[in-house]
Amino acid sequence: MPDTTTTASALALPDIDQLQHQLADRPAIPLFRKALGTLYDALAERFRQGAPIDQLVHLRAEVMDRIIRAAWQHAGLPTEDATDIMLLAVGGYGRGELLPHSDIDLWVVLQQEDAVHQEALSAFVMLLWDIGLMPGHCVRTLADCERLAAEDLTVISALLESRLLIGPQALFNTLHTATSTTHMWPSRDFFEAKREEQRQRHGKLDQTESLLEPNVKDSPGGLRDLHTIAWVARRHYGVHRLAEAVTLGYMTEEDLTRYDQSMQFLWRLRFALHLETNREEDRLLFEHQQVIAQQLGFVDTPEKLAVEQLMHVYYQTAAIVTELNDIILLHFREQWVDLDTEAPTELLDAHFALSGDHIQIREPDTFEQFPETLLSLFAWLAQRPDIKGIRADTLRALCAQRHLIDDEYRDNPLHQQIFMLMMRAEGNIPRTLSLMARYGVLGRYLPQFGRVSGLMQYDLFHIYTVGAHTLNLLQRLQQFLEGDERCDAPLAIEIMQRLRKREVLWIAGLFHDLGKGRGGNHSLLGAEDVRVFCERHGLSAETTELAEWLVLNHLLMSQTAQKRDLSEPAVIREFVEIVQDKRHLATLYLLTVADIQATNPTLWNGWRSALLRQLFEEAFRLLERGLSVPFDRSDASRETRRDAWAMLEALGCNMKAVERCWHHCGDDYFLPYSAYEIAWQTLGILERPGVPIIMFSTPGDDTPEGGTQVFIHTHSVNGLFAAIVSTFDQLDLSVHDARIITSSDDWTLNTFTLLDAQHQPVTDPARLRHIHAVLTEALRTPQNLPPIVTRHTSRQLRHFQVPTQVAFREDSMHRGSILTVEAADRPGLLARIGRLFVEFDVSVHSAKISTLGERVEDVFFVTDARGGPLRNADYNQRLTSRLKEVLDAVLGS
Repeated sequence: MPDTTTTASALALPDIDQLQHQLADRPAIPLFRKALGTLYDALAERFRQGAPIDQLVHLRAEVMDRIIRAAWQHAGLPTEDATDIMLLAVGGYGRGELLPHSDIDLWVVLQQEDAVHQEALSAFVMLLWDIGLMPGHCVRTLADCERLAAEDLTVISALLESRLLIGPQALFNTLHTATSTTHMWPSRDFFEAKREEQRQRHGKLDQTESLLEPNVKDSPGGLRDLHTIAWVARRHYGVHRLAEAVTLGYMTEEDLTRYDQSMQFLWRLRFALHLETNREEDRLLFEHQQVIAQQLGFVDTPEKLAVEQLMHVYYQTAAIVTELNDIILLHFREQWVDLDTEAPTELLDAHFALSGDHIQIREPDTFEQFPETLLSLFAWLAQRPDIKGIRADTLRALCAQRHLIDDEYRDNPLHQQIFMLMMRAEGNIPRTLSLMARYGVLGRYLPQFGRVSGLMQYDLFHIYTVGAHTLNLLQRLQQFLEGDERCDAPLAIEIMQRLRKREVLWIAGLFHDLGKGRGGNHSLLGAEDVRVFCERHGLSAETTELAEWLVLNHLLMSQTAQKRDLSEPAVIREFVEIVQDKRHLATLYLLTVADIQATNPTLWNGWRSALLRQLFEEAFRLLERGLSVPFDRSDASRETRRDAWAMLEALGCNMKAVERCWHHCGDDYFLPYSAYEIAWQTLGILERPGVPIIMFSTPGDDTPEGGTQVFIHTHSVNGLFAAIVSTFDQLDLSVHDARIITSSDDWTLNTFTLLDAQHQPVTDPARLRHIHAVLTEALRTPQNLPPIVTRHTSRQLRHFQVPTQVAFREDSMHRGSILTVEAADRPGLLARIGRLFVEFDVSVHSAKISTLGERVEDVFFVTDARGGPLRNADYNQRLTSRLKEVLDAVLGS
């Protein structure tokens, strides 16, 4: 049986009357601190027991009013008889909305400059700090308030929400009269300023409500967007309760209900955040999401984690807030801001007209009477780029009637024709689809999209929800089409602008991830879905096949480029045998680049770009030559050798010395490098024969793209790979590729591709000289491995636990083994792996290093001590165990 006495005590609020009585003869600070602690504990317990959140938010403000008044009185400030001073609550406190650690924002307003209250005011503020409130406060005269309100949007916004705590009502009324719309900030100016403020706030947070670590206050769809709706209503109508604005036509009853429900959910989320962090925290960070999901009653299921359920509700709420914000503020603009603008009207068809640059329905019941117009509205948007948006009444009617899109609606051939008319339009298709998604139409017409809207993937690799990522991918394709150089993908621009029948890319891009969240292989599920879509919408067999193939294989190119050895002809041939023709290759390249760029902005760099371009060009050449022509490694080696020879001969080199240099290298040396790279390396070796050398090649017109290449020519010794990668780790450089050739006279030709801590090539001459010096010293005594540098692991990386996974397989030529290590990304990871290779006498011939959010997928092409594949099961098991032991220990540290 529960201890009801304890429970009741935990729920009890502080007795402020008793506090004021005790202040007469007891120290003030402990009494106030105890009252605040009691208030915090009582509200926290009530929250845990499921009390209505609006009661808790307002109750904290009400009790805080009494505490503040008691502190004011204790400081010796006037409470009843004063005519020249008042205390105002502003901000959230002014609205009467306080969460556990919300700011206590106070204004002291004086009739005029006066030193009478100065000492008492200092004592009042000091007391508030001493008891732990840390108030945001200011002391201003009435004239100061008027001047600052006229100049500063934040000041006038604060006054809109101000509430009189202590002081004369007459002085408060005077202040509000002086700052009314008749004196400053008329409704139009205030509205425009607030809209711009909102745009800037959203811009700082990536213009999307679908970030995986959203700010519940400032992100699009957050509390600030709800506040903006209220601010505009208060400034224009003078109302302090939005229910009053309903009767004035600013909102509908349904709007108000959705507003209140959204506010209460976001309050609960923010309340839980404050309790969890014990501070004012508005960022829903990964480390808080799981705990808060449990606090709010979400439970893991086989289909979805509790945290994923929480975030799904959050994203749905943010979408509702965004829609409300659009409709209400657009309605206000049309009703009160654009009154003086006579927008010309253009009749588009029997159902739509263009008012200025916004489309509108011609009759209020258009969508209800002609349901096909729910789609044809967007077909107009796709066909006419000059249409900038949708009129408020049309948008409200659209949202009211979108429920008409059901199975019967989707099966209607007319509706399918309209949808494909939109997908084949010459306008901005991604923009149109984004608007359809924003207003809930796309998710109803394509239920698969509806299921992934707001679906998060709980990792650091995918920083957007599945729905937001999908729309972002389509927008990247549009940037390729427009030739936008900011997308940093010149080859993609070139291919996209040559491509005909682009609807296959829009469709494949739309469906590529829609199989997620259902269990099973999402590529396979998405391919089945897109085939059904194409068949229902009457697409040709050729287009259907290509769309299905693209969705099924949308990861093929990135996985091949990042995990396979592209210098191996068999890898290219295997890839091309799946691709089959140039159209499949071109569209897959476009989809792959857009997919990577839309997943996480940090993923796209010059190195990944270079890998994909290399794979594309190698595959294209093989398709040009034809798969039926057998490929001979020796032929490829001879071709590169011949071209490099011609370059060196043209430079006037001693060709006998070149021949001696190449004699010990073997054919394998000429496969992974271009003729230019071979010539560059050979020149370096000839300049300093018999001496270890280190050379750098940075991206430029004549050098490889993607990263800084470091070429190391030195004696072959055990542990060389470990020594080199440990040195790079010391220098805070990340290795993304390694190629290691050992000549017959025991010299190694090592090439490492590096990026700095900002994922950029190293180009600064001074930095390159420093790397050269440190690396030279390390090569003198490679057996003396430098200590692994202990670096700070980021907050996000520390939160994710990725157990180490190790896999072995022989390469396609059976000349070695491919060792794959998947582990948590931590500083010094590659250096630790290199040390274990020394311990087990593993020789590394090449490596591909990929960082994917919180984890790495490193692929090593290795041989055993005898130069053969790692075939001994017991040996492999011991190596696996040691890798897991060492790398998981790093994970737990």
